Amino acid sequence: MDALSLLKELCDKNVVEHCIAVSNYAYEIALQIKNNGHPVDLELVRLGGLLHDIGRSKTHGIEHGIAGAEILRMHGFDERLALIAERHIGAGITKKEAIELGLPPKDYVPVTLEEKIVAHADNLVSGTKRVDIGFVVDKFRRKLGDNHPAIERILRLNDEINSLLK
Repeated sequence: MDALSLLKELCDKNVVEHCIAVSNYAYEIALQIKNNGHPVDLELVRLGGLLHDIGRSKTHGIEHGIAGAEILRMHGFDERLALIAERHIGAGITKKEAIELGLPPKDYVPVTLEEKIVAHADNLVSGTKRVDIGFVVDKFRRKLGDNHPAIERILRLNDEINSLLK
């Protein structure tokens, strides 16, 4: 089964629309980065954006990334897509934070450029609308408090991706 068919079979329409918007934005970002001479797998980014929230078919909690990775592994998708789903939340979740949140104890921070691009595009898409980094930071501050380390990671990820776009 292809990615979009699986997504549509498992997820609500609003999740599917969000995933399509993230996939399109992530692809645009990746294409610009590739055109600037950086090696990036455009198809992996496109599919990763499309499938990043497939775990929302099971839960809308913080663990949806882990659930999504499990679904993708179960359906035989590339492990790199499972890792995009697993590591896309915010700018990732450290092992220490994972333990505090009751998640399996490991690092869920994006490692590859493709993982980082999808996480970044996801941050900048609210529903199906593109938003700026200020909107994202305000949203996370309201959720987590002013000094949560996740906010600093989101800003660092934003800076890293923007540096590759120049």
